[in-house]
Amino acid sequence: MKRLVFLAILCSALGYNCKEQPKEAKVAELPEKEMNILEKVAHAHGYAHWKDVKEITFTFNVDRDTTHFERTWVWKPKPNEVTAISGPDTLTYQRKSMDSIAQKTNGGFINDRYWILAPFNLIWDADNFTHEYTLESKAPISGESMQKLTVVYGNEGGYTPGDAYDFYFKDDFVLREWVFRKANQSEPSMTTTWEDYVTLEGLVLAQDHKMAMPGFSLNFSNLSVKK
Repeated sequence: MKRLVFLAILCSALGYNCKEQPKEAKVAELPEKEMNILEKVAHAHGYAHWKDVKEITFTFNVDRDTTHFERTWVWKPKPNEVTAISGPDTLTYQRKSMDSIAQKTNGGFINDRYWILAPFNLIWDADNFTHEYTLESKAPISGESMQKLTVVYGNEGGYTPGDAYDFYFKDDFVLREWVFRKANQSEPSMTTTWEDYVTLEGLVLAQDHKMAMPGFSLNFSNLSVKK
């Protein structure tokens, strides 16, 4: 007992606390998950901002020599409501419940939307395709050395099953060129650029797609994004 009293006095004199102090809990810091190549491309085009988008409007234009074609879309992604405007005709439909007319119109919407939001489809459609990533490949139009991402859709479901796309981009992961290969054939069905980018509410969108030969432009006008 005298020994315990002596230790208590000694600790007090030296300014120590002899009682065992609880150790400060260490919180394990989990490393941030590394993005895969699909996510890197999508986020380079502003995918992080998509969750806040209430409405996106765009006019899909195809200019070939002296001919011009266009149709306008207004998409509200949260309720998944689409308004199609083509000439004097306007149709609004819910993509969750489509009749035969809406189904036919929706095929055009899926096509036109893919041309402007394909980087986001790399996340949306990730369960429906296989992909292959190459660090260095020759871009088909510019001839520059770029990174290449190939996606091949499954043979069932969708409007164009089995189709393949080759995406070309540099270290910023922003698309510069792409190749569409119908039914995953070896020869390109269409090859165009991705250019004339604009940033709207955080979304990085290409407004123009051109072929190697002059006289063709698939482009977007009347672009607007609402949050």
